[in-house]
Amino acid sequence: MAKVTVKQIADRKQERLPVTMLTAYDAPFAALIDQAGIDVVLVGDSLGMVLLGLDSTVPVTMDEMIHHAKAASRGVTQALLVGDMPFLSYQISPREAIRNAGRFLKEASCDAVKLEGGADICPTVAALVKAGIPVMGHIGLTPQTVSQLGGYRVQGRELASARTLLEAARALEEAGAFSLVLECIPDELARGITESVNIVTIGIGAGPHCDGQVLVTHDLLGMFPRKTPRFVKQYTSLAPQIATALDAFKKEVQEKKFPAAEHTFFATAELRQLFT
Repeated sequence: MAKVTVKQIADRKQERLPVTMLTAYDAPFAALIDQAGIDVVLVGDSLGMVLLGLDSTVPVTMDEMIHHAKAASRGVTQALLVGDMPFLSYQISPREAIRNAGRFLKEASCDAVKLEGGADICPTVAALVKAGIPVMGHIGLTPQTVSQLGGYRVQGRELASARTLLEAARALEEAGAFSLVLECIPDELARGITESVNIVTIGIGAGPHCDGQVLVTHDLLGMFPRKTPRFVKQYTSLAPQIATALDAFKKEVQEKKFPAAEHTFFATAELRQLFT
């Protein structure tokens, strides 16, 4: 199967073929997602909470993102690979944004970058696109600025904020973004935005009317015992299975049942003489 391109994702809008996107932060997970035929692999700054044990995405650094993006790229042969630009990697200036976004393409073999924000970041988006770097936008609940938004809550419930998000979507399209993540907004607002722009919208907690859907893979797989957001569907629950396997390993080691004969390399007769 050929590599998915930015143009192919952009064309999905007219083809009415939903876009699928999942997160990956290492080669094994990226390979599994890629082999499943998922369209887009996102190396999200959510790795701060999923892998690094942080309370938010804010402390995640560019070097950490590049490290994990490079790992994920080794598992991807077909999907479009998108690197998530972390906090303060693009807000300082368009020049700084180009330098950091370029690292995702040059060092980590990403095909595009994603960045959060509305109309205020459009000059930066335009500069990135002009520099030849495809950009995926992200509006609604933007985790990097969650403290400004009053916490992890649905955005765009009020008419004024809904209009702001609609204007932001249009502005990002005009700035050159090829797609747009809509996070935690009412379903009818997501529908309105999707119908008002010509670029692909990818929802997470934004209802069924977007042009595609994304989830954090570890949430989808039920790998955490913690409560997951309402918009997450757990397609399986791996955490209990992993816990059972770990308990079994511990018990068999303590009872000297592991390793058994089938897991052991036996010495030759000549080698045994060394210890007799």
